[in-house]
Amino acid sequence: MLTQPDIDPIAFKVGPVAVHWYGLAYLAAFAIAWMLARSRARRADSPVTPEQVDDVIFYSAVGVILGGRFGYVLFYNFEQFLHDPLWLFRVWEGGMSFHGGILGVIAAMAIYAWRQRVHPARLWDFVAPLAPLGLFLGRLANFFNQELWGRQTDAAWGMVFPRTDPLRLVRHPSQLYEAFLEGIVLFAIVWTFSRKPRPPFAVGALFLIFYGIFRFAVEFVREPDAQIGFAAFGWMSRGQELSLPMIFIGLGLFIYAYASRSNGADPTPVKTDANAKTNKSAKTV
Repeated sequence: MLTQPDIDPIAFKVGPVAVHWYGLAYLAAFAIAWMLARSRARRADSPVTPEQVDDVIFYSAVGVILGGRFGYVLFYNFEQFLHDPLWLFRVWEGGMSFHGGILGVIAAMAIYAWRQRVHPARLWDFVAPLAPLGLFLGRLANFFNQELWGRQTDAAWGMVFPRTDPLRLVRHPSQLYEAFLEGIVLFAIVWTFSRKPRPPFAVGALFLIFYGIFRFAVEFVREPDAQIGFAAFGWMSRGQELSLPMIFIGLGLFIYAYASRSNGADPTPVKTDANAKTNKSAKTV
């Protein structure tokens, strides 16, 4: 049996301002995404120029935050919202949903693609490989905060979370499982696959497939949300309910991507000086 190190959720303080690990994880995630995006934007098949990366990351950040918060309220705690609508805006009390976040990013990229006249599938494929390392950092923050822990286990690596679990049960450190699978492994798969030009939707579809598989699998050892319990069939968690459609949508898009390419429908963007100038002039301030 292991005991989770009693890591303070507050990383440091600057006067009266407390900086939490979760906030640092978000900041680091966007910084890493920005660096990776700048590198990939230099490729000939990139749908955006390096100068546009700042806007892409900004739109993505807005999509993650708004989508993550609205998704958590809608998917996980709608009852509390009905009783206290202003709770939606009290983000400092916690509550973000990855599934809501990804919907927010998809919507944000669709808006940006429309504004810049970029094929939205290409833009989604561009941002998909940027997400997993952010997920890795987010799950580490969950571990530091002693939240979203796993179900009871007698495994040798089982862990007690003394600060947040009043029962002090030996549990799966499911945050670390997710950090490894949704972060490191998913990044290796999607980043490696995207190193070569692929048909539209293929990279994003692969992200959906493997994230859905990894999340669905880990949910078997993750404690269901207390306010929901098992959401379906007496064994399926809300996370599994939301991940299953991701897998099937991803599979459908992946098949469509390669079927479309075989039919010659592959709108691969070609960068030109004229396009670059047009895109720069449309850059938001």
